[in-house]
Amino acid sequence: MTVLALLLLVPTGAAVLLAFVREDTFAALLNVAACAGTFAISCALLLDRPPVTELWLVDDFNAYLIVLTTFVMTTTAVFSAGYMAREVAAGHLPRGALRVYHALYQALNGAMLLAMVANNIGLLWVAIEAATLITVVMVSLSRTRESIEAAWKYFILGSVGIALALFGTVLVYLAAQPVIGGGLEAMAWTALQARAQGFSPAVLDLAFVFLLVGYGTKVGLAPVHAWLPDAHAEGPTPVSAVLSGLLLNTALYALLRFKMVLAASGAAATPGPLMIALGLGSLLFAGLMLYRRRDLKRFFAYSSIEHMGIMTFAFGLGGVLANFAGLLHMAAHSLVKSAIFFAVGGITQLKGTRQIAGLSGITVSHPALGWGLVLAVVAIAGAPPFGIFTSEFLMVTSAFPRAPALGVPFALGLLIGLAALALRLQHIAFGAATPSTSPRAHATAVVPLYVHVGLALIAGLWLPATLAAWFGAVARLLG
Repeated sequence: MTVLALLLLVPTGAAVLLAFVREDTFAALLNVAACAGTFAISCALLLDRPPVTELWLVDDFNAYLIVLTTFVMTTTAVFSAGYMAREVAAGHLPRGALRVYHALYQALNGAMLLAMVANNIGLLWVAIEAATLITVVMVSLSRTRESIEAAWKYFILGSVGIALALFGTVLVYLAAQPVIGGGLEAMAWTALQARAQGFSPAVLDLAFVFLLVGYGTKVGLAPVHAWLPDAHAEGPTPVSAVLSGLLLNTALYALLRFKMVLAASGAAATPGPLMIALGLGSLLFAGLMLYRRRDLKRFFAYSSIEHMGIMTFAFGLGGVLANFAGLLHMAAHSLVKSAIFFAVGGITQLKGTRQIAGLSGITVSHPALGWGLVLAVVAIAGAPPFGIFTSEFLMVTSAFPRAPALGVPFALGLLIGLAALALRLQHIAFGAATPSTSPRAHATAVVPLYVHVGLALIAGLWLPATLAAWFGAVARLLG
């Protein structure tokens, strides 16, 4: 059995098995084991690349995202093992919810991996749609009025977005058909890029507009972001970590693959200006909205919109330096934002509220958890010496010489977000300590938090030559 087959079969088989496991502790351990096994298999892909077919593709671009996805899914599974059990014990989740949660967690893992290894634009669309439907159910697990409303909004807006993405996908196929012919070859990324010069540029231009709005909805770009704050706020915290850290990346990955096809065409319009407009708009909008958030999870949901806007801006700007920065930002944001939600989950359980006004003095009452949150927020704010500082510095360095008119609002957006994060962090971390349900934070929240923050710190201080060369090669592919 090939490594690629194992990568897809392990989470699929685990999802089926976990649907029948009734013992919650064993199910949580099995969930962690399945994620760890998938991570080990993904690392093997770095050494043994499978051959490219009309359905499957593993290259420099998706290989690093596959490893990142499986790693964060593993650490989030460790966090969720304790967190979800405590939610059930406290009555915040109904009995039997954990069996559904663990099965859907593995199904989501499989769907995201399928989207990344697919060398077929139709299969990628199906995988992202499957991931959307899975997370809709996960958001509504608590069965409260608010969670069901959030899931319904996510379903409606996500469905509109994926329908637009489907129309754009069909248009790309129609542009390829006269040149490549019908069938699977005309839907393969490798064939589309190799022969894009013969495609109708007008059809490609129209297709990308639909794809940008459709997949941009999944990315959480303003103004098609409305589902994201509610889904993050009302879903279980591990789901928020996966949504922010991984699923948004998967949708952005799909968008970038289509951008590569347009770049290979040569005659199609440059997609950069559209991506820059949406990215810069999302950055400024989310940065301003941070000041009015009172719910901690909703606050960091808007931070996710801000950072997806930063990445979209970088990839729209294009060029090796900006693309390199965007790739580094994808990895660093996945690590840091999931770490923040680990901290948020632990804090809200200990304090019994998500309202920022009721959260204060975390570094006093729970030093390990509080200082972990401080480090993670400093990292996500783009302060040195973390990896996000490096990526944002590279973006500013790339933007100002090429387009000062864009560099100024971009830098302003970064500063607006930084000030909002500093304002909220001061109250949560250093104010007078509020009452807690326990004097100690749980290890399943603290350990994954520091692992992620540590990796983000290493990325800022020292990027291994192999990884830097890897990012550089992908940056050149992106155009």
